[in-house]
Amino acid sequence: MLDALKRHWPEYLMEAAGLGLFMVSAALFATLLEHPASPVRETIADPFLRRLLMGLAMGLTAVGIIYSPWGKQSGAHINPAVTFTFFRLGKIEPPDAIFYVMAQLAGGVAGVLLAAATLGKLIADPAVNYVVTVPSQDGPAVAFLAEVVISFGLMLVVLIASNRKNLARYTGLFAGALVATYITIEAPLSGMSMNPARTFGSAVPAQVWTALWVYFTAPVLGMLLAAESYLRLAGAHGVFCAKLHHHNDKRCIFRCGFPQSHGAL
Repeated sequence: MLDALKRHWPEYLMEAAGLGLFMVSAALFATLLEHPASPVRETIADPFLRRLLMGLAMGLTAVGIIYSPWGKQSGAHINPAVTFTFFRLGKIEPPDAIFYVMAQLAGGVAGVLLAAATLGKLIADPAVNYVVTVPSQDGPAVAFLAEVVISFGLMLVVLIASNRKNLARYTGLFAGALVATYITIEAPLSGMSMNPARTFGSAVPAQVWTALWVYFTAPVLGMLLAAESYLRLAGAHGVFCAKLHHHNDKRCIFRCGFPQSHGAL
């Protein structure tokens, strides 16, 4: 554990910073689009259109993080469910998986606290409420199922794209497009988390723990199911690495087979 920390601490900090920036972006755009005093909220009355704009903003944020220098080096998981799934696939050493998850949880909280320091009371308004993710009036069961489905879809697309020669460099674009689509369409059911650390980052400052179990279990289950489905199609040899973007000169700390197999598919 100590050796991993000494060698790979930059990647751990990059993961924390990545989710932190994602949460800052989520808080800023949610305040802009949903706060009652926002001129944008007054201008755009249709909630679907506001979700569409929020989806575009967060999809572009995700793409920016994935293709940033830090995202290219850490792999841009910024999600414990993603990290745990790649660990299950044999691509991550146990100490790195543990420190990645710890960094993601800390980064999520830090990002929301930074946004709160910037936005003040605006972020605490019920219309924004620290961008918490809670089930809709349909209840936790519906939210759980919805989170499983969208998490399954995201991980399956990531695995298919990142392990294909002609698609690998576009994996981040596919992921960003799904984030945008899910926020637009699925958010009314569960708040669209797909990420335990993202939900935790909002829950801590908001002190809202409603159905937290949904967001700690459903994303992991959905992504593990996607991994199992992919393994049945491609086999264990069909998973090259744990990075979402590997066409770069940044170091890779994972059990990586990407360089050797890149030209084979």
